[in-house]
Amino acid sequence: MTKPQVILDPAGNRAFAVIPWQEYERLAIAGGEMGLSDEELFDRAMAEDEESFPVAVAERLLAGENPVRVYREHRGLSQNQLAKTANLSTAELLKIEAGGRTRSTGTLAAIAKALRIDLDALI
Repeated sequence: MTKPQVILDPAGNRAFAVIPWQEYERLAIAGGEMGLSDEELFDRAMAEDEESFPVAVAERLLAGENPVRVYREHRGLSQNQLAKTANLSTAELLKIEAGGRTRSTGTLAAIAKALRIDLDALI
């Protein structure tokens, strides 16, 4: 890629970058959503019929917090409630939330089902 042309605002801060059309097309294909309006992106998200989570949940996950704890607290469940629903002992759930490794994907699958999320969200 050639260097982009930078356009500054009146205060001298970078405001825009002009890139070659071929680079724009490459980015548009890779991103798949460049060029769509906010309304089009919203309509696409609504059509997917997937649950979305608040930014606070995403921030906690990105900060490295235990996903079981994050999703449990988002759902408003106590550790005892989640353990019971997932057919686990509370002690086992405490170990998992403390960062201990679970012995089976079956355990994580039971937790994911109880939290009504995809197993991938916990792995």
